[in-house]
This record gives sequence, structure tokens and C-alpha cells, in this order.
Amino acid sequence: MGDLEIRPTVEDDIAAIVAMLADDPLGAQRESPGDLRPYLAAFERLSTDPNQRLITAVRAGRVVGTLQLTVIPGLSRRGATRSVIEAVRVHADDRGSGLGTQLIQWAIDESRRLGCALVQLTSDASRTDAHRFYERLGFSASHVGFKLQL
Repeated sequence: MGDLEIRPTVEDDIAAIVAMLADDPLGAQRESPGDLRPYLAAFERLSTDPNQRLITAVRAGRVVGTLQLTVIPGLSRRGATRSVIEAVRVHADDRGSGLGTQLIQWAIDESRRLGCALVQLTSDASRTDAHRFYERLGFSASHVGFKLQL
């Protein structure tokens, strides 16, 4: 794993990231890797927002993982800043290699560095393997999440 680089995403990473987002039963229903225009527009918005960190894991010149870390200042918890981990993906060929753990640990370490008091994430209710993974890393399923499609 010593050859792994975890770095900010660059535009050239987007096609590989979108392919990873689409490479599972849920992503296959909601992603469109054949049309990168909306993803490139989103990347532009993310790149200019100081509270967003879009991260790419690269090994031997190949994109093997990604996540988004959002920093949210707030009033609750005595004015605590929190971070939210989103869109964690590991390339199918690299699952089970420890890469997911390294990505999440990077996000936790970065959250600490940024002064966050809490790291949170959501995971689709159907992703039971992911739930076990996050619990092994110390996360607890302490809340129920709700979403409203617009």
C-alpha cells in the first residue's frame, strides 16, 4: 500500500470516479457515465467551495478510490464544526484491500486537522456490508436519516 497517493481530485479523474459511482446496483440506476457534462459542472462547483474536499486515491497511475468530505460550521454542540463523508467508492478490483479504511482514516484525520468535533456519514439502508465496515471503524448508527427527492 506504500504506493498509494490520496490527493485532491483533478478534472482528469472525473471519468474514472463516475465509472466507480456507476459500478454497483444503486449507482447503475442513478449515474450516467456516458455524459460527463453534469459531473464536470459539479466538479467546478466543488473546486471553488472552500468547505468541500473531493479526494482521489491513485495507485500506479490508476484511480482506485474516492470520497467527498464536506465541512459544516454550526451552532449546535456549542458551535461545533462537523464534517460529512459522502460518495465513498473503492474500485471493484481493490475492494477488501484496506483502501476503504485508508480513505476513511484520511477523512477523519483531515476533519481533526480542520477542527471538526464530529464526523458523520450516511449509507443507503441496503448497503449492509458498508454498515458493518463503518461500525468496525468506530462509527455508530445513532440516527435515522431521511431524504426527499426533488
